[in-house]
Amino acid sequence: MSPTILAVLVAAGLTAIALVLMTAVQPVRARTLANLQRGERIVAPVEVARSDVGALERIARAVTPSPIVSLLERQHARAGRPQTAPVGRLLTLKLVWVPVSVLLLLLVISARPAPILIALVAVLAVAIYFLPDLLLLGRGQERDAKVQLELADTLDQMTIAVEAGLGFDAALMRVASNGKGVLASELKRTLQDMRMGLSRSQAFRELGERNNVDDLRTFIRAVLQADAFGISVGDVLRTQASEMRLKRRQRAEEKAQQVPVKVIFPLMLCILPVLFIVILAPAVMGLVDSFSGSGL
Repeated sequence: MSPTILAVLVAAGLTAIALVLMTAVQPVRARTLANLQRGERIVAPVEVARSDVGALERIARAVTPSPIVSLLERQHARAGRPQTAPVGRLLTLKLVWVPVSVLLLLLVISARPAPILIALVAVLAVAIYFLPDLLLLGRGQERDAKVQLELADTLDQMTIAVEAGLGFDAALMRVASNGKGVLASELKRTLQDMRMGLSRSQAFRELGERNNVDDLRTFIRAVLQADAFGISVGDVLRTQASEMRLKRRQRAEEKAQQVPVKVIFPLMLCILPVLFIVILAPAVMGLVDSFSGSGL
């Protein structure tokens, strides 16, 4: 087996191992979460898991540059803090991947392959190092899109609840308990922060920091201003709900107007050539037969 093929196989194997490690769930953590969901209290597995991985996670946090750690934590919060991929585990995987990637690069260089292969392995190692960030970024963007889509209906429900006589906190609790989407879970967490002692303004500011949605941040600023200046919350909710419905309709119209432009390239590349072949092929074949017959 040539050194080039061996290096490619080693790179593929290490890439597969890294992907499996990034998506794997610790058995002890999975069992503990399942038991907690059933109402059981198990303390020992949690302590064992913490003692096993705590030291390595502390080392990973100490070694990893602080900008990378802060960026990963922001993306993790924006992605909804997935339980299967905590920040400590991701930092540990990054720390483990650094010596593995260096060893892989040295093996490839020692095999004296083409320079393009060395550059390819180096780019692949860097891409795998930042793969958790990219996955969290994609998941965060999906959550932001869902929050933006659910915001108008949520504000309508809060407006109806406030106009029916409920206070703002009670209306927020009613909407959060009855909702099932991403925004409902974010509102539940905001209520939990308020129960833990945070003020309403601080809890709403953290809600805006967790979600990179401009419409949600506009609503939060309007609520905080109404709370600070004594403006009626019902009027603010009614105005914000009407504005969010208008923006949602405008976004839908914008996407509808983009459809003809997006259809042009598939139409030109896929449909029109086949249509021309079906229509013109018999005529071309007839012309070829007629000219060949006249020539004879």
